[in-house]
Amino acid sequence: MRNSDVTAKDDVRMSKFLALVLRHDPARIGLELDGDGWADIDDLLLRARQHGMTMTEPDLRHIVATNSKQRFVLDDARRRIRANQGHSIAVDLGLQPLDPPDRLFHGTAHRTVAAIERAGLLPMQRQHVHLSADAATARVVGARHGAPVVFVVNALRMNTDGHAFFRSANGVWLVAEVPAIYLARLEDSA
Repeated sequence: MRNSDVTAKDDVRMSKFLALVLRHDPARIGLELDGDGWADIDDLLLRARQHGMTMTEPDLRHIVATNSKQRFVLDDARRRIRANQGHSIAVDLGLQPLDPPDRLFHGTAHRTVAAIERAGLLPMQRQHVHLSADAATARVVGARHGAPVVFVVNALRMNTDGHAFFRSANGVWLVAEVPAIYLARLEDSA
């Protein structure tokens, strides 16, 4: 049973911690992920405590179940956890290529627009570029860093031209990169 003294602020802190160790730096706490990105829950909780992050199994399960972006997933046995996408470390999420919708969307901040229009969307430190199925979600993503700009991705043409698309368990579309020729600014986002 979950401790009733845990606050929403605690949940955010624990979620950010999980994102850090499951997506970017498991070695920070001595955690090992398997090749598919899975971590043993008992090992994760032990190492978290050893590094000053008090988190119980009910806390972890609550975060997985209630995270609005569904960043994390438990395996079928509910003994392992991994991030759904967003890794900067090499993991194989086992995703199969899918035909995307005709258009996908990417939200960003104004300061990145010139670079995107020049070079396209690049994964930067992550394994994939993240795309949204709708403009509203992309706008929310872009607004994390100021006034958002939304790009429309001609996913149909990209797919026809041989670019592989994947969809993570939480519905985020993933692609290796989006060359600038497949992008257009959504006019109402600027």
